[in-house]
Amino acid sequence: MNENTYLNTIATVSLHAARHVIRVAQDAAQRHGWNICVAVVDHAGEVVALEKDDAAIGISPAVALAKAKTAALLQAPSKQFEDFVNQGSPSFLSTPGATALEGGVPLLLEGQFIGAVGVSGAHGENDSFVANCAANSLIK
Repeated sequence: MNENTYLNTIATVSLHAARHVIRVAQDAAQRHGWNICVAVVDHAGEVVALEKDDAAIGISPAVALAKAKTAALLQAPSKQFEDFVNQGSPSFLSTPGATALEGGVPLLLEGQFIGAVGVSGAHGENDSFVANCAANSLIK
């Protein structure tokens, strides 16, 4: 048996890319006067970088991280998970590690999933807007 059959090569977001995503998110939020926290996680939902605007509220880091982890674990926007719950499937709330709040978005590079970004502090649709701006900045 070939030794390579024991090895997976998984692409994941780098710290350099995470810092770029955070910068784009913070810039987008500042243009609208929103004080946010941004979390970037890798393909497994583990934190790579997190930044809290000085004026963002205290709960924002935990919420941004939860949204990012949800998007990473589902490889889909956290809004989809929120929609499941809001459309009458409250049992989804018992899913370990998932948060039913809009604002988490997968990160794709050249069509490959590499992690996720979560935004908290601008509320719902605005969090998603900022997260999507940041995620789209990686598209070449």
